[in-house]
Amino acid sequence: MANLEVSNNLPRQTRNIKKQANWVPVVLIGVAIAYLALVLYIPAFNVFYQAFKKGVGPFFSNLTKPDFLHAVKLTVMLAAIALPLNTVFGLCAAWAIARRKFPGRAFILSIIDLPFSISPVVAGLMLVLLYGSNGWFGPWLQEHNLKVIFAFPGMVLATAFVSMPFVAREVIPVLEEIGTDQEEAAKTLGAKDWQIFWRVTLPNIRWGLLYGLILTNARAMGEFGAVSVVSGNIAGKTQSLPLFVEDAYKQYETEAAYSAAVLLALLAVVTLVLKEILERKTRIKQEK
Repeated sequence: MANLEVSNNLPRQTRNIKKQANWVPVVLIGVAIAYLALVLYIPAFNVFYQAFKKGVGPFFSNLTKPDFLHAVKLTVMLAAIALPLNTVFGLCAAWAIARRKFPGRAFILSIIDLPFSISPVVAGLMLVLLYGSNGWFGPWLQEHNLKVIFAFPGMVLATAFVSMPFVAREVIPVLEEIGTDQEEAAKTLGAKDWQIFWRVTLPNIRWGLLYGLILTNARAMGEFGAVSVVSGNIAGKTQSLPLFVEDAYKQYETEAAYSAAVLLALLAVVTLVLKEILERKTRIKQEK
């Protein structure tokens, strides 16, 4: 009889476990959606609503103001300079780290990852302590009539610093995965180093490199903290697009602030779309 009661209880326990397993994923998904709605979806929707609530005409009129146009121009210039600098640095660093075993390799990786862990405001303060009027190089810069802090060069340095790791960090795993067999084969056939890079290495790392370029560009255009410290946030002179959003909101020009925020949000959307495309192409290549 005892064995029969135990056997009768087993199906009931199994059904209870299945019911519990069915509602647990639903609850977890609901919590995740609610959290994203509070911190992402609703704020993003509000930005677009505030930008277009008076129509498309006022939105485009805000995009033609001189300070806004200068902020866009300055942001594009910062990205246009930081992107090739970090591309060259990222490729060189990735090649050295992935293809060479040397003492201090882990330390170099930690230095490359420093912008991920350090606050952008602290990064900007570091540049001020180096290149400011009272910084280490301040007297020398003043003697040669060179201005870095509260000028465009300081903004370039801050932008390049915060966007430095992306190319290197995306290319290093790809180089380690493909190995050196193809490069060594090309070398035995008489190819020179630059030919090996352009015809063998670069085609193999192109998706990882493009992924790093997209992330670098997005970070360069959207950086606020480090640039705000070293720029002075002077409208029409040293004000990038993220700084324009903050300044316009503080000046109660909310429509202009939200219009500029829409452009930054669209940049984020484009970045996500390109990121997804590259990830799919990478997965397809790996499956082949």
